[in-house]
Amino acid sequence: MEYQEAFPDLADVYLEDSWVLGIRSAARDVAFQLDAVLTPSHRLYQPPVPGEQHCYHAARLSVSSRKLLLDRSDLPAATDASGNSDFGNVDVVVQVLWDGEAAWEMTGDWGILRSVDPSVSITFD
Repeated sequence: MEYQEAFPDLADVYLEDSWVLGIRSAARDVAFQLDAVLTPSHRLYQPPVPGEQHCYHAARLSVSSRKLLLDRSDLPAATDASGNSDFGNVDVVVQVLWDGEAAWEMTGDWGILRSVDPSVSITFD
């Protein structure tokens, strides 16, 4: 199952090209500040601005779970030519087996997040 099917809030979001701008975590919750890529079917979609490949929109992706592991990378934030910093993309979102349980795993230059039966939501600024 694809993440867009598993989590209705992500139905019209393309995480693989979204930029991670920040991460906050607690025992059972992780929040990602994103420059999220919206697909043309998203209600907030606008044609990409000149020089951009996608429609980007500021967002907060929240993941909560009874069993969650965030393993942050030691890599520092990258700074682009315009002076903005980020921690790379959400490169992969897949289902995995973790300690004998079905889980979701997100990975990128920022690290790895594993969660069992997560609650996932996204809000837009």
